[in-house]
Amino acid sequence: MTAPDRPAGRAVVLLTGMSGAGKTAALRGLAARGHAVADLDYDGHSVLVRAPGQPVGWEQVWDLVRVRARIDAHGAGVLFLAGTAPNQSEVYDRLDAVVLLTAPREVLLARVAARTDNPYGKDAAGRAQIEHDIDAVEPLLRRGATHVVSSDRPLADVVTDVERIAAGVVSAADG
Repeated sequence: MTAPDRPAGRAVVLLTGMSGAGKTAALRGLAARGHAVADLDYDGHSVLVRAPGQPVGWEQVWDLVRVRARIDAHGAGVLFLAGTAPNQSEVYDRLDAVVLLTAPREVLLARVAARTDNPYGKDAAGRAQIEHDIDAVEPLLRRGATHVVSSDRPLADVVTDVERIAAGVVSAADG
């Protein structure tokens, strides 16, 4: 996957995965290393819509106009995005890589239970949604990913692997 008409040295990489996979933690680690980042769960990039068939009764979808504008506005260097939404494939044509962060079910659920900065998944409906998504959504994400990174190891190692992927994407595009 190489986004068309990219200036040399510019790339956009999406980190995706289930709740608890470490998307936000990896994004924070990348930001700490000086990279441009955007969490698509926030800043108006996502909206909640009713989804009666889901255990929680809603789902978060990306505001595609805002997400595309954020991607298209990116200048030089690598922009790392993080998020998971049912309509994310609608922007794959603008991405240079899609990195699936993955971990065993018990690790995901333990992380969600322990985190203090996000209430999602703390109640029974949220946990049921996460269990559902592990079985139904992660296989779809895996098929759309250009890279898969195991996130059940030290965060610094995960961040380094994501940086290597981005460097390879930039080199290939500049090549």
